[in-house]
Amino acid sequence: MRGNRVRENLTGWLFISPWLLGFLIFTAGPFLRSIYLSFTRYNISAPPRWVGLANYQKLFTEDELFWKCSFVTIKFAVVSVPLTVALGVGLALLLNQSVKGMTVFRTVFFLPSIVPTVATTVMFLWILNPTTGLINRLLQSFGVAGPSWLNDATWAFWTFVMMSLWGVGGSMVIYLAGLKDIPTYLYEAAVIDGAGPYQRLKNITLPMVTPVVFFNLVMSIIGAFQYFTQPYMMTPKGGPDDSTHFYSMYLFDRAWKYLDMGYASAMAWVLFVVVVGLTAIVLKTQSKWVHYGG
Repeated sequence: MRGNRVRENLTGWLFISPWLLGFLIFTAGPFLRSIYLSFTRYNISAPPRWVGLANYQKLFTEDELFWKCSFVTIKFAVVSVPLTVALGVGLALLLNQSVKGMTVFRTVFFLPSIVPTVATTVMFLWILNPTTGLINRLLQSFGVAGPSWLNDATWAFWTFVMMSLWGVGGSMVIYLAGLKDIPTYLYEAAVIDGAGPYQRLKNITLPMVTPVVFFNLVMSIIGAFQYFTQPYMMTPKGGPDDSTHFYSMYLFDRAWKYLDMGYASAMAWVLFVVVVGLTAIVLKTQSKWVHYGG
């Protein structure tokens, strides 16, 4: 029996060995390497040179662009994450109704989330064009002069906030699955007790869907702090007055435009610590607002 158990374990390890090797080489290795590089001056062409905390000191005391990008990213997370969660829950509640043809509506709202990000970004570049774009032409038909969108420091940031809501259908499907998982007997008991629609929503639906909200909230926070593709394609130089210069864009430029890998590694670890800290705060508070059926 011991020999069979050893052979079974060995077979299992052999089956997962390709994944383990890939994880060690392409994930764990670079992850640990970046810790060392964050304390060095490294430009790829020459060996890393140890500089201690110089990169971190420069980040926090000398680099004004670091603080600008951090502010833009934090502002984006503070605005877009609650909107994404609220809109996702609202859509799920609407699409959870027993109405004829509801499957078609669910499909329509879900489709944008599976369209490639690059294709979506190119589409919005055309839609938001200040002279030939679809939105400004529609506004002109009503006698309203449309804004410059990405060329205006006032509108550029809010343009990306609105764009972040485009793919809310992905989280909406998860909320919808959570709503379908709520036991019907809870609603039946509430109706017998005389609870109205608002009371059922407040005391049954929303509390029972909080585990799904919690999951999507954590994923939305992580995604907001890593927001990169759309702003980098639409405003590669950070937009007017750095209004759309997100943290990940600055990190990318430091690494691949200026080849300052040590400095970029330090920026990556600052971002990692911030995201882990915010995730830990959300995890710490879940006992106060997340309701599990058990």
